[in-house]
Amino acid sequence: MTPSRKTWQEKLADKKGLPKFVKLERGFPCFNAVHKMGAEEGDDIVMVNPSEVVGFMKKVPYGQVTTINAMCKSIAKRYQVKGCCSLTTGIFIMTAANAVEEAKKENRELEIPYWRTLKADGYLNDKFPGGAEAHKALLEQEGFIVVKKGKRYRVENYQSYSVEDL
Repeated sequence: MTPSRKTWQEKLADKKGLPKFVKLERGFPCFNAVHKMGAEEGDDIVMVNPSEVVGFMKKVPYGQVTTINAMCKSIAKRYQVKGCCSLTTGIFIMTAANAVEEAKKENRELEIPYWRTLKADGYLNDKFPGGAEAHKALLEQEGFIVVKKGKRYRVENYQSYSVEDL
């Protein structure tokens, strides 16, 4: 008998052992991103549960956006550490997006406006359900202007609509 896979909604459940505090090391997959946010090697960083990431996403109001960087900086500030693991945060952002779309297929609603969460520098997330094109459509429904930069999409003037700390 093959074990059943977890649903996206089940994957949003909090994980044992999180939040977890670790010292930033050069070999971490999130090292470069966390370092760009101001953390240095040896600084404490936090890895949080999906519920904290989702809680942040839910607070982004209509007509505004946030970025993974802003979310990580806010989480780090809350825990009084130098950084937040952007890799696990990004995974939980993508998991939330897929959980919302999965719930829609079940005629249920999860109120997580995931499309208001952008990647660094205002770029759209091609790992969201339907890829960057679907992300673009959801943002344009809220009145955002999305422009193509090379092969990627970006919200024009995203900084003027950005929520930094929730």
